[in-house]
Amino acid sequence: MNAPTTRRLTVAQALVEFLAHQYTERDGRRHRLINACWGIFGHGNVAGLGQALLESGAASHQGTSPGSPVLPYLQGRNEQAMVHAAVGYARQRDRLGAQAVTTSIGPGATNLVTGAALATVNRLPVLLLPGDIFATRPADPVLQQLEVPSAGDVSVNDALRPVSRYFDRVTRPEALIPAALQAMRVLADPVDTGAVTLALPQDVQAEAYDWPEEFFADRVWRVPRPAPDADALAEAVRALRGARRPLVVAGGGVHHSEAEDALCAFADATGIPVASTQAGKGSLRHDHPADVGGIGHTGTATADALAREADLVLGVGTRYTDFTTASSTLFAAPGVRFVNLNIASFDAHKLGGLSLVADARAGLEALAKELSGERVDAEYEAAYREAKAGWERRVDAAYGAPDPSVRPSQTQVLGALDAVVDDTDVIINAAGSLPGDLHKLWRARSRRQYHLEYGYSCMGYEIPAAIGVRLAAPDRPVWALVGDGTYLMNPTELVTAVQEGIHINVVLVQNHGYASIGGLSQATGGERFGTDYRFRAADGTYTGAPLPVDLAANAASLGMQVLRASTVGELRAALAEARGANRPTCVYVETETADTVPGAPEAQAWWDVPVAETATRPAAVAAREAYDRHTAGRRRHL
Repeated sequence: MNAPTTRRLTVAQALVEFLAHQYTERDGRRHRLINACWGIFGHGNVAGLGQALLESGAASHQGTSPGSPVLPYLQGRNEQAMVHAAVGYARQRDRLGAQAVTTSIGPGATNLVTGAALATVNRLPVLLLPGDIFATRPADPVLQQLEVPSAGDVSVNDALRPVSRYFDRVTRPEALIPAALQAMRVLADPVDTGAVTLALPQDVQAEAYDWPEEFFADRVWRVPRPAPDADALAEAVRALRGARRPLVVAGGGVHHSEAEDALCAFADATGIPVASTQAGKGSLRHDHPADVGGIGHTGTATADALAREADLVLGVGTRYTDFTTASSTLFAAPGVRFVNLNIASFDAHKLGGLSLVADARAGLEALAKELSGERVDAEYEAAYREAKAGWERRVDAAYGAPDPSVRPSQTQVLGALDAVVDDTDVIINAAGSLPGDLHKLWRARSRRQYHLEYGYSCMGYEIPAAIGVRLAAPDRPVWALVGDGTYLMNPTELVTAVQEGIHINVVLVQNHGYASIGGLSQATGGERFGTDYRFRAADGTYTGAPLPVDLAANAASLGMQVLRASTVGELRAALAEARGANRPTCVYVETETADTVPGAPEAQAWWDVPVAETATRPAAVAAREAYDRHTAGRRRHL
C-alpha cells in the first residue's frame, strides 16, 4: 500500500494554500470563498503569513477566478478599515464570497475588534488572521505582549472572542487542520456566519509540518435553501389568510438569499404592502406599487402608519432592531401577530411570532403557492397606494429644483445624486444624519444599490466598504457618502483606492460636526453639548466660529481627484463628472445646516434613548416629560 502523500510547508504557507481551494455553491453556481487577503505586516506576521503570501505568488497575481491557485494580497492602511472593506465585499457578494485580513500582534490585532463586531452584528463573513505571541514562549514577555498575572495563555487576541462567531488559537501545526475546517464551515453557514478568528502565534506560523495532500484539495461548502416545515407553513398561511391589514417587513435576509424576485411575485399576487428595514431597502424597486419605503424610527409616513394599524406583520429576514420597531412602540394594533420567516431560529422566534425557519426565497415561494388566489381588500390596497403617491410628492419637494446658485441642503445633495445615478450605482453609508435621510428619501432602483451598514452604524465604514464593493462589482459605480465627522474617523483607505486604481466616488458633506448626534442631544435635553466642530467660546463651550479645516485639501493630499462644489449647480456638474471619471474622485460640498426632511412630526417613530430622570436645566426637564409619554406606549409582544 502506498504511503499517503504529504507536502512539507510552514503553517502559514499551508493556510494560504488551503484558502485558495475553498468554494461555496448555491443554486448550482460555484463561488470562491476566500477571494483575497488584506494585510498590514509587523513582527507578528511578516515572516509567517507575509512570507507565505509572497511565496505563493500573491504579490504578482491579482486574479480571483474560481480556478486560481493563488490567494491575492491587498495592502491596507488601517486594520479596522481592512475589515470594513472585506465586509463590504462579502455583502455585495451575497455572503457567498469573503476576504481574509491579517495583522501583527498588539495594536494591529486589537484594531480588528470594531470591524469584527460590525461583521458579526450584520451576519457577514470575514476571516481574521491576527498574529499572536509565541506559543513556545522563548522570551516572556515579547514586544507588545499583554501580561495577565492570573492567566498565562491570554493575549490581546482574546478581545476578539466575544465579537467572533468562531475563535481558535492555533498553538501547534497539526491543530490548523480542524481549526481551518471549522472556520470555513462558519463562514459559509448563513445562520452562523460573521467574523471568524484564527489567532496564529508568530513562531507557529513559521514552523514546518508534513501536511496531507487532501488538505489542499478543492473543497465545496454548499449553502442550502432549507424549506419551511409543513406544519409551521400551514399555521403561517392560516394567519395570513385571516389578516385584514397585513404588512411585510423586508430585512437584509431578502438580499442575502437573492429573494427579491420571490418577494416581488408574492407582493404582486397578494397585494400586501412591503416596508423595508435599512438592510432590506431595495428588496422591491422604489416604483413597485407595493413598496411603501423604510419602516421604523427613520421610516416613511406611509410605512409607519401601516405598521401602527397592521393586524399581522410578516417579517422576512429581519432582526427586528429597535429602529425597526420604534423601541417596541410602532406595532400598536390590539392583538397584532407576527409571522417571522428567517433562516435563523434565533430571529424567527422574536416578538412572540409564529416561527417559519427557512431560506427567505424558499419560504416566500412556499407561502405564495399556499396563498394562491388570496389578496388583500381592494380598499386597503387603494389606500396605501394613495399614501405612497403622496409620500413620493413629498420626496420630490425635498429634492426640489432650487436656485442653482444657492448652497444645497443635505436632502438636495441626495436629490442631485438621485438625478445622476442609474440602476447600476451603489450608494454606501453607515452613520450620522444621512442614514435617516436615505431611508426616508432614497429611491432604490436595484437589489444591491442601497448599502447601509446600520446594524453597528460604524463611523468610518463607508470609504473602505466602497473599496470592497468595487472589488466585488468592478463594473458598478460606487459612491461613499460621508459627513465630516465620519471622514475624520477613517480617511486612510483613500490611499489604497489611489494605489490600486479602484475607482470609487466619495461625496464629502461638510456640516461642521456631528449633525445626527447634535439633533439627538437637543431632543434628549443635552443641548447639543460637544457635538459641533467649533472653537471654544468665552464660556468654555464649543459655540465659537467653525474650525478652519479643509477636508477637500486633505483628500487631495491623499491622492484623490477633488471636485469642489459651492452651489446646487456646481454640485450637479461635479457629481456627473465624478461618475464619468476613471480615477478615485471626491466631491466636496458644504451644506446648509438647517434642513427639513418630509414626514415629521406625524411620521416620527420613537427611539428609546434614556433621558435624565432628575435635572435642573429646563431642556432636560422637558425632554424627560416627553420620554415618559413615549415609554407609556411601549409594549411586549408575547
